[in-house]
Amino acid sequence: MRRNTQDLVRKEYDLVVIGGGIFGVCAAWDAAQRGLSVALVEKKDFSHATSAHHFKMVHGGIRYLQHADIYRVRESCRERSALLRIAPHLVKPLPVIIPTYGWGKKGKGVLGAGMLLYDLLTLDRNRAITDPVRQIPRGRFLTRGELLDIFPGVETEGLTGGALFCDGQMYNPPRLALSFLRAAADAGADAANYLEVTHFLRKERRVTGVGVRDNLTGEAFEIRGKVILNAAGPWAAPVVEKCLGVGLSTAPVFSRDACFVVRRSLSETYALACQTRSRDADAVLNRGGRHLFLIPWRGFTLVGVWHVVHRGEPETFTVSERELQSFLDETNETYPAISLTLDDVTVVNAGLILFEENEQDSNGIHFGKRSILWDHEKIHGVEGLVTLIGVRATTARGMAGKAVDLVFRKLGKRSPKPRTETTPIHGGRIDSFEEFLSGAIRHRPEGLDEEVIRSLVHNHGSGYGEVLKTLEGNAARTERVGTAPVIQAEVVHAVREEMAMKLGDVVFRRTDLGTGDYPGEDALRSCADLMASELGWKETRVEQEMDDVRGTFLHQSRDGY
Repeated sequence: MRRNTQDLVRKEYDLVVIGGGIFGVCAAWDAAQRGLSVALVEKKDFSHATSAHHFKMVHGGIRYLQHADIYRVRESCRERSALLRIAPHLVKPLPVIIPTYGWGKKGKGVLGAGMLLYDLLTLDRNRAITDPVRQIPRGRFLTRGELLDIFPGVETEGLTGGALFCDGQMYNPPRLALSFLRAAADAGADAANYLEVTHFLRKERRVTGVGVRDNLTGEAFEIRGKVILNAAGPWAAPVVEKCLGVGLSTAPVFSRDACFVVRRSLSETYALACQTRSRDADAVLNRGGRHLFLIPWRGFTLVGVWHVVHRGEPETFTVSERELQSFLDETNETYPAISLTLDDVTVVNAGLILFEENEQDSNGIHFGKRSILWDHEKIHGVEGLVTLIGVRATTARGMAGKAVDLVFRKLGKRSPKPRTETTPIHGGRIDSFEEFLSGAIRHRPEGLDEEVIRSLVHNHGSGYGEVLKTLEGNAARTERVGTAPVIQAEVVHAVREEMAMKLGDVVFRRTDLGTGDYPGEDALRSCADLMASELGWKETRVEQEMDDVRGTFLHQSRDGY
């Protein structure tokens, strides 16, 4: 997958996708797989915003039982199952424990009824998932002693045990999006990052393409397309307003969802759901406060999520030190044994998701219920333009399929049945992940240890051999970049085959260097020097790239995160 902007101007595409987040790349893959010619453009790097900075959960829909929203239960379960099938290296089951207290709404009776109903509604949750390790089991209960063995710090007064159910978790969200994109490229799609849409091409009342500016070179050019799919997430409405010159009668509302990573590991296997003071205002059955989750993730613990309506431009949201301290205070109040301080936090993740309106200072939280799919012929009388704004990364594949169905209708073509629910994405051709991983470890090249191979297989799946090809004739590329299980070959591969154009592209989205903690100055320098050799950077560019990456990390920021 190479960045070749000249290819984008040489033909008229059936579909041009704006936005390289999870919804955009899923749409590009689906459309290319169904036989459409596809181009995708992204103004920054692929998966640079919300798609990289969410809570890494693959929700199976159990929480929507409280809302009596059976449609979303079924939708979420179907999409979780699809991801477990098509991305076995990047999505796995995640056991979640909810402590139970007394015999009321917080007791085993109510939770047991909910888990039973959920299991009945999702009887097909393991359809075509042949690997038993990747299957979602039925919910069950833990005794008081079993729960305290796993999480000894939970409140013990009235504790009767715990309810255990399974959701899903992403190993590395940016790599999941990149694997979807590489699957799209394998199917014939063209893509380029750092291309910003500046205007629409118009022929009377039809959009016929996009004008773009290359944010790396400053070059401007045009890409022609029969249909344009605007999948720019929080930037989707501004794109419409800027390029059509008309505003929306009802602008979508977004929440800044924030979570953080801490160095401590409470459990290697289980997530803990603790109730807080704030409530879920949309719940039909309200069991009390909403749940705060403490989730194991690659040796760290993820804590979240906090929601607040964001009313400014998408680029302007921050998480202040004061807010982060309030998050820590709530976490410590909910689970005192964790006793977190600011020094424990390594990374703060935050992104914008669709949200319903909330009253200022309200203790109730309203969650956005549906993704948005607009046909601008019906809204603005403009043909050839569709907008998709998704709610949760879990549902990106399915919603992308609905958008592509609409694209086919706009093209006046009969739509083939989509195959994305069962077709492995790039790197996903693995029957049994543990067997595949064991084989990769046994047959690893000389100079690579087990930890490195584990990281390579998780991030690249069945395509990890592509990275190893860059070792040929250069044994030095087996060396680690800093102390992380990232080798020089991954950096070179990211530049040559995955369109990494900036240091942050490699540190945050192509490798594990910066996903959980600051990798250190030596690692940044080593990575930057490798990229400089590949891309011809001068020393001034190297220093600028390193400064940009340093500024992203928590310990380098005083005013906000």
